[in-house]
Amino acid sequence: MDIRLAASPDEAAEYAGRWMAARIHEAIRRTDRANLAFSGGSTAPDLLSSIARADVPWEQVSVWQVDERVAPDGHPDRNAVVLSTLPSAVHVHPMPVTDGDLVRAAADYATELPEVFDVVHLGVGDDGHTASWPPGDSVVESDRRVDLSGSYQGRVRMTLTPSVVNASRCRLVYVLGRSKAEVMSRWLLGDDSLPIGLVDRTNTVVVLDAEAGSLLPQ
Repeated sequence: MDIRLAASPDEAAEYAGRWMAARIHEAIRRTDRANLAFSGGSTAPDLLSSIARADVPWEQVSVWQVDERVAPDGHPDRNAVVLSTLPSAVHVHPMPVTDGDLVRAAADYATELPEVFDVVHLGVGDDGHTASWPPGDSVVESDRRVDLSGSYQGRVRMTLTPSVVNASRCRLVYVLGRSKAEVMSRWLLGDDSLPIGLVDRTNTVVVLDAEAGSLLPQ
């Protein structure tokens, strides 16, 4: 695991954007395409804005969602809203959470996924959840590539499962703010009891601002 501590949220976003752009270029050199998956959450807009400013052949980039709340199209609860900040040339694959049969829709979305993602972006909640893996939810034990979690914070959610996230070539865990300091110190110092603890540490880059990393040993 590579841990990067930035002095400010802006510096964290700038570093993460440069790192992601480099991974996109590597993927395109390898296979002529880059396949990415992005999470939502409060930190995603600044991260995506930073990535969108990178000098990247966007027409060769495809983007999927790590997770999505079951809510109407355009609703502010939807993670897909932040994907609109990406350049229009990007091939975006939103999760079909307005489908009348969510189980079938999740299975159909799974068939669209690349065999291996080049990069999966993850955030972390105050309770240690990542993707839509709420604490104690059995979705983390699913043998499906895409599945549904139970209601969490008022919404059922569709999510990639741990097997897909951990099969990716690399992962970016991007976390800002003092409210995340406790869970980040617990996880980074070896506590794997949190949902974020299900993420493979190998080939994972963690980018924190000073507040999110404030409880880590120097």
